[in-house]
Amino acid sequence: MLTVDDARPVIEDGVIGIRGDRLAFVGAPADMPKAMTAARTIDLRGHVITPGFINIHTHAILTMARGMAEDMGFAPAYTRGVPRGSDVRAPEAIALARLGALEALLFGSTLVNDTYVHAESTVAPMAEMGLRVVTCGRIHDVDFTIVADGRWEHDARIGDRTLDDALALAAAWQGKADGRIGVQLSPHAADTCSDALLRRVADAATRHGLRVNTHLAQSRLEVERVRARSGKSPAELLDECGLLNDRLIAAHCVYVDDDDIARVGRSGMTVAHVPKGNATGGMIAPTPKLCRAGARLALGTHNMHADMIEVMRWALAIARIQEGRVTDDWQPQTALRMATLDGARAMGREADLGSLVVGKKADLVAVDFRRPHLTPATSAFGTLVHTAHGRDVAMVIVDGRIVVEDGRATQVDQDAIRRAAADAARALWRRAT
Repeated sequence: MLTVDDARPVIEDGVIGIRGDRLAFVGAPADMPKAMTAARTIDLRGHVITPGFINIHTHAILTMARGMAEDMGFAPAYTRGVPRGSDVRAPEAIALARLGALEALLFGSTLVNDTYVHAESTVAPMAEMGLRVVTCGRIHDVDFTIVADGRWEHDARIGDRTLDDALALAAAWQGKADGRIGVQLSPHAADTCSDALLRRVADAATRHGLRVNTHLAQSRLEVERVRARSGKSPAELLDECGLLNDRLIAAHCVYVDDDDIARVGRSGMTVAHVPKGNATGGMIAPTPKLCRAGARLALGTHNMHADMIEVMRWALAIARIQEGRVTDDWQPQTALRMATLDGARAMGREADLGSLVVGKKADLVAVDFRRPHLTPATSAFGTLVHTAHGRDVAMVIVDGRIVVEDGRATQVDQDAIRRAAADAARALWRRAT
């Protein structure tokens, strides 16, 4: 067991006891209380157990752009010929969001922090498969229907509607599904939200006690537009608007200068690092500099392949490329912590999630190491991060309930989900082209 608990990071030949939705025992067989009996015993010899992965930045519906958007140069929302959020109908959103959530779950994500469109329709179908879903529709006042044509027009009515929808979502869904559903406010980015709307989001987040999830410095275009419009970098603007604080998760942080890095580091915010998604677009976030400045980092898969183990590997490699060597600061243990406890902290859930500690929620992942590419496992940490894949996940438990067993979802018909999503994506691409 790789516990992500500094007191006992590795337990060989361990035993986990689950009572209800909590971890009742984590340790060696010899230390297990004799009075403890089990209704069911699961033999996972040959597996490595980790806490559930906390995927702090996803867009599940954008599975529709899989294998296409990666080669178009930038995010689908800004690209001509790609289905836009405004093109997606509610039934299509549900089908695609379920596919994205299913993929993440099968690969070991027990919590996804998701945003895009039709959140009010997709939240329950995503949570139905047993994982934790924190969600929000994207908040913006730019007219996304014309952005891909190079026209940037802000309309206060769009801002009113998207912010009101987000607050209504929070009122309706926060804490539902036995606490597995949560809501954040998700202003899309500094370039797609006016200064006034960003201030309103900051005020609403404070008044309603909500965390905020956004994109920050994800493109040169964003930086140029914000500086031309507001005379500031995106990080400066979010700071001035009251958003740059310890309740903010901001994805990417690629195009940040030294002043921005220092500002991010001081703020206590979390950088949602999406190393593979960035690299696919030819970009690298300056993660070693951000860490040295004090920034918190956790991991997300963004809008494509939801394999958090693969993302751990990319995060490690991207940092080492920038450092030009292997360092003590960037080791497999670092990457696993970013995918678990650091993600839980970003979501405000570190007391319940992110490590295998008695009293915490029984969210865990079992990776089958009885495979040639995972043999020998001289270092479980190193083998997991450098060699394993999401498809090696055999079992996922959330809230003490088995939601993936033998690599298959237990709560839903995953083949039906795949077929429905494929049909939805085909329909969207036909309309887009």
